[in-house]
Amino acid sequence: MRALLRGGLRWKISAAIAVVSALVALALSLVVHNASRASMINSSQDLQDERVQLALRIYQATGRLVVFAKLDDPALPRDLKDYAAKGQRATYVQGHGHAPLVWAETPAGDGHVLSLSGHFTDRYSVLRDLDQALVAGALAVVGGGTAIGVLIGGRMSRRLRKAATAARKVADGDNRVLVREAIGGRRVRDETDELARAVDAMADTLQLRLEAERRVTADIAHELRTPVTGLVTAAELLPEGRPAELVRDRVHALRTLVEDVLEVARLDGAAEHADLTEIVLGEFVRRRVAALAPGAKVTVEEEAVIQTDPRRLERILGNLLANAARHGEAPIEVLVDGTFVRVRDHGAGFPDDLLREGPSRFRTGSTDRSGSGHGLGLTIATGQARVLGARLTFRNAEDGGAVAQLLLPR
Repeated sequence: MRALLRGGLRWKISAAIAVVSALVALALSLVVHNASRASMINSSQDLQDERVQLALRIYQATGRLVVFAKLDDPALPRDLKDYAAKGQRATYVQGHGHAPLVWAETPAGDGHVLSLSGHFTDRYSVLRDLDQALVAGALAVVGGGTAIGVLIGGRMSRRLRKAATAARKVADGDNRVLVREAIGGRRVRDETDELARAVDAMADTLQLRLEAERRVTADIAHELRTPVTGLVTAAELLPEGRPAELVRDRVHALRTLVEDVLEVARLDGAAEHADLTEIVLGEFVRRRVAALAPGAKVTVEEEAVIQTDPRRLERILGNLLANAARHGEAPIEVLVDGTFVRVRDHGAGFPDDLLREGPSRFRTGSTDRSGSGHGLGLTIATGQARVLGARLTFRNAEDGGAVAQLLLPR
């Protein structure tokens, strides 16, 4: 039962219809059976009463008893004896089986009682056939109801699954998907269509807000670009010395921040496209890691030739290696296995909120992984992976350390 409650909508609707159909069929069958049995018993009593009156007339006229008639039968039920003592004619049903025994008695004069009894088995065989027909009808009703439930529930379940798939695509950033078009069935208007329209309206509203936020972010970063470029030029003209080094360092960090914010804004806009080129992944990673993080160890277990954007892939590798160097501890290990790339450090690992919610801009992690940076590196890496059609995931190793895993499409 618990497994059924956890099952799909199709089986829940089918089970509900089957249970209701079974209860209705059972109730109707009981009503029909009891009404038919009562009618047969009443007709049997009436027939037995007519027979005993006929037997009494024959007995009074000829002094003989007809077949099955008895005078002062010792087996006569007590209730009928009481009626006979009062001078009343009566019938009585003895037993509750399939064909009960039907009695009829009438006073015959001089204190005698004339009685008849019989089972009327032929009549109750009709009731047996009726019960079989009721059982067959109940099974047909339950089976038909269940089949209808499967059809109705299956159609609704398919529409809801299509809506869920479309909603996941919208959540992944594909704003071209409309849930109401994905579920199909334009001739059907039900609650699923209302849900689809509500989801589409919500997605449109969120998309407008996100687009407005992205434009504001991009505009601010773009407007900062010119003064920051001037600061960089001015910093280069400062006389050599410790103050000049500090100013250049901060100006460089500010320029990097502005460029990163612009890149995040472009990636959020979902307008970026990969410039695909065929590369040998293991060789590519080995060369880039040697330039980006010379101290990292590269292991190529299986080589693969893939179509990807080298510039974006290098950006992902650079951000992952920079994050490992900034927040983790040596040694940093890079593994290439086919289209799978793994970057691991041996530090304190990723914070729980990053593993639970994913990278977030301007969030640099917990205290034990704090340091320089603005929390945009992993956000940019995730966005670039999405443009490449790759999957970037994060986890912590059991023996310590942060693990970033990139699965590229072939």
